[in-house]
Amino acid sequence: MSHEPLLTWRSWPFVERPLTSLVLVSFLILLAVLLYQITVLSWAQPIYYVLGMTLVIFNLFPYFIPTDYFLYEDKYIIRYMFLKVSRPYSDFGCFYQDKRGITLSTFKMPRRLDTFRGQSLRFSHHRDEEPELLRLLAEKIGKKY
Repeated sequence: MSHEPLLTWRSWPFVERPLTSLVLVSFLILLAVLLYQITVLSWAQPIYYVLGMTLVIFNLFPYFIPTDYFLYEDKYIIRYMFLKVSRPYSDFGCFYQDKRGITLSTFKMPRRLDTFRGQSLRFSHHRDEEPELLRLLAEKIGKKY
């Protein structure tokens, strides 16, 4: 069995989409100011400010850091800055594409739970990996919607 990946790429939306990133950072600054005024100045409860901003930043964290994707013969590995996710293709019943990437579904047909149970593979800026990725997933998982 080969330990070399069949396909690799990197996605970093913060750098790849500068206009969207500028709008997002502006929104986060505005949100931080408004949340500070409400929770700290009005309510005198700074814990809500810390909790609220932590939740927002934590949910957006994958947007700000580079993500490396490695597809092997029997599994994929996604490496974030501090985290590594690995699952075999056999965990998934189908996959489908949207404008930013591909979602692997644990069900035989797309479901609303895919956001929580499935896995999203985000394309790089130039989408060079897209044809090979689609071919590889069709071979490994089979069902495409």
